[in-house]
Amino acid sequence: MTRFMLGRALHSLVALLALVVLVFFLARLTGDPTNLFLPMDASLAERQAFAERHGFDEPLLVQFWSYLVDLAHLDFGMSLFQARPAIEPVLGAFPVTLRLALVTMVLALTLSVVIGSVAAYGPGGLFDRIASLLSILGASTPDFWIAIVGILFFSVSLGILPTSGTGTGWHWIMPVGVLLLRPLGLLTQVVRAAMIGVLNSAYVKTARAKGASPRRVIFVHGVRNAMLSVITVAGDQAAALINGAVIVETVFGWPGIGNLMINAIKQRDFAVLQASILVTALAIFVMNLLIDIAYSRLDPRIRAG
Repeated sequence: MTRFMLGRALHSLVALLALVVLVFFLARLTGDPTNLFLPMDASLAERQAFAERHGFDEPLLVQFWSYLVDLAHLDFGMSLFQARPAIEPVLGAFPVTLRLALVTMVLALTLSVVIGSVAAYGPGGLFDRIASLLSILGASTPDFWIAIVGILFFSVSLGILPTSGTGTGWHWIMPVGVLLLRPLGLLTQVVRAAMIGVLNSAYVKTARAKGASPRRVIFVHGVRNAMLSVITVAGDQAAALINGAVIVETVFGWPGIGNLMINAIKQRDFAVLQASILVTALAIFVMNLLIDIAYSRLDPRIRAG
């Protein structure tokens, strides 16, 4: 088990280092921050002083080496726009995104297990056909389109839901609803397929023959044995929720890590952008590692492989 964990952690570390390199150089392609932070009529001396103060006058490889040295000391740099350590706004925004993703994932898992299990109990029936159609639509419809249509319908036309903010429970309905559709659709299909296989197994047929109720057959004998494949997809979707929050938070003005990234790109605030992506990637890698460990606990063949 220890070798398995170390191997997965090493793969994650290599991917994280590659991401650090990629983000650093791609961020510089957005342009020179001097053009945003200084007026158009700024003199050459003022521009040079700004570049020297923030290290932009150094060659790009020298800047990258300085960034790596600072990162090794857990120094993520200073925010140009906010004039404070870049990690501070990131640590302030990331819990907001985590809460949004957590609420969405709990709802997606709960609803998908119920809907997928009931659909699998009567495959080919009316409920199964409706659930399959809606789950496919939910999994394939773009998040940004649903978000815009939701604002037009519920906020502009009906005026019943706010378009942005996090002040009340009403502010959560559209962001959670938009983020919920894709994982709910995918997980419902996975639960349905896994449950059909489990419900056709010999021990379930034996339980039915002994007079077990449909509820007991589904949620006692079926769900417990179908969760192995569901856990894997649920882990991937949990990580995808954090990535998908970038679009949803931007549309709904949600003060999370996604909105912070977009603003950092617009402001060419390299330190905040790099810190945001690094913290998000680290959280996803840790999440995937925990899921791999849980999966290997449930199926010892994974560890042996």
